[in-house]
Amino acid sequence: MTLSLRRKQLDVIVRMLHLSQQQLSNAGEGQGEDDAYKILVMDQPCISVLSPVLKLGDLRHHGVTLTLNIDRPRQAVPDAPAVYFVRPTPGNVDRLAADAAAGLYGSFHVNFSTSVPRSLLERLATACAAAPPACAGRVARVADQYIDFVCLEDGLFSLAQPRAYVALNDPAAADTDITALVDAVALGLFCVVVTLGVVPVIRCARGGPAEMVAGALDARLRDHLLAKPNLFTEAASAAVASFQRPVLCLFDRNFELSVGVQHDWSYRPLVHDVLGLKQNILKLPAEKYELDDSDKFWVANSWSPFPKVAEEIEAQLAKYKQDVDEVNHRTGGGKVGAEFDGTDLIGNTKHLMNAVNSLPELTERKKMIDKHTNIATSLLGHIKERSLDGYCDCENDMLVNGTVDRNTLLSLLRGKGTKEDKLRLAVTYLLSFETPPSSELEQVEATLRESEVDMCAFQYVKRIKALNTQFAAASGTATKSNIVDWAEKLYGQSISAVTAGVKNLLSDGRQLALTRTVEALMEGKPNPEVDDYLLFDPRAPRSGTGGQFKGPFREAVVFMIGGGNYIEYKSLMELVQHSQPSKHVIYGATEILSGSEFIHQLAELGQKAGLGGGSSNIPLGSAQ
Repeated sequence: MTLSLRRKQLDVIVRMLHLSQQQLSNAGEGQGEDDAYKILVMDQPCISVLSPVLKLGDLRHHGVTLTLNIDRPRQAVPDAPAVYFVRPTPGNVDRLAADAAAGLYGSFHVNFSTSVPRSLLERLATACAAAPPACAGRVARVADQYIDFVCLEDGLFSLAQPRAYVALNDPAAADTDITALVDAVALGLFCVVVTLGVVPVIRCARGGPAEMVAGALDARLRDHLLAKPNLFTEAASAAVASFQRPVLCLFDRNFELSVGVQHDWSYRPLVHDVLGLKQNILKLPAEKYELDDSDKFWVANSWSPFPKVAEEIEAQLAKYKQDVDEVNHRTGGGKVGAEFDGTDLIGNTKHLMNAVNSLPELTERKKMIDKHTNIATSLLGHIKERSLDGYCDCENDMLVNGTVDRNTLLSLLRGKGTKEDKLRLAVTYLLSFETPPSSELEQVEATLRESEVDMCAFQYVKRIKALNTQFAAASGTATKSNIVDWAEKLYGQSISAVTAGVKNLLSDGRQLALTRTVEALMEGKPNPEVDDYLLFDPRAPRSGTGGQFKGPFREAVVFMIGGGNYIEYKSLMELVQHSQPSKHVIYGATEILSGSEFIHQLAELGQKAGLGGGSSNIPLGSAQ
């Protein structure tokens, strides 16, 4: 069994578009309402769910001729069936009832993205009952689809829950707000495991948001499994036959904070961080590009360092020119003034047909080359303007080698780069060393102020780091609570290492603490890094742990509460590539954040704590 979240989510969406009927490959035309044209009505969150999975042409293939936003005025099409795909909110239920009462469409096939509360169902029923008699008859079906997450690619998903890190770490947050957010995250993960059709074993560190979400998800799964049949009944036989269940590894963003702010030199993280890639769509001033698994160059090169990507673009362009010249030569296009040789008519005709057949492929290659040339050119402009290569080198020295050249550090803080770049570098410096020299630290702070950088984020991290040091000293042992074990969880030999900042180098580069921990949890062997991790098994009895399965696991879902990033995703994909026997990992987060977006959340927490002074000018980022 291989977990394929994107394919399974797509299967659910396709069934929904075909009015929840199984699509038959030999279905004839005109065989009922399913084959008629349909209207698809969505709210904005569900548009975000669908857009990375199905393009406009795909929707037409499934009979959808019109896609509309439920929040905007819509004209009546009384003879057409309408598929509603919306979140279960009071506003959406009221709009749906009003549409049905007005007879806006011929029939209403209502699909909620997640489980709809009973109160909202009663609200819909009451509204339809109070409407004209034909209203209730127009509502053909109401279903919960459990696909309320954004699947960006096969191994990557997001719950699109913005600012979760701020909400969970705000000291002024009410308990009810924290509980509501934890329940929302647990419900999103419930949708993920329902779509996968498997009940995972849940592992997490003690204390903090990870344990809270694990407990809420465990309770939700246990309650659901009491019903017979349930959403997992169909998949149960396959899971038993393979004797395989995945492990769901839950982490809090504070587990490895520096990854959230650091710069990276790989193509995909650069495009996301510098150019603002969102929902697999990149918007440049003059162009808009899709960057997903349909782009072969993106799939093959997106994890390569930027200089290698530039070289590959040049190589592809040279190969393209060579192939075009070859076609021109074979068809006589390169022989200016050459006389036609009638004796080679058959050969010339054959070459001409081959050339015609090769034109679509050459055209697509040229589009791909132009696309990535434009992207690389735009990136190069930012790299030169902001000296991003210098930031990457300096941060890499700190995080991997445990060293920093003071002159280089201060030069970067005084020189090129945005204020966010300088703040991210300073926070990375703060997190890379257990006790940086006080004189050096003072110089860093003074230089930030000289560059007019808002200090809220820096002072917030500094405050929490100091509190954690005091807590660890008072307890006599390193804590694994929701307050981060700052330096010890940064690329150390082990999480419990006494000496912080010890770096672990692999043959192909740095392995993140997150990746090492996931690997240890999947192996299921005694390991001091994970021995005290909690285990929740929704299928096991609540009392006792003797029957709980701790591994090994071939498949894992790794979820970061408080925001994930492409750097962690890359590290986990490298783990999969080098694992023997083979492993399969899916990475998800409450939202996918760039370093600038995450530094804004740190700055916001610093402001709430009254640190740093001034107001942050970092723009708010939308959840992905």
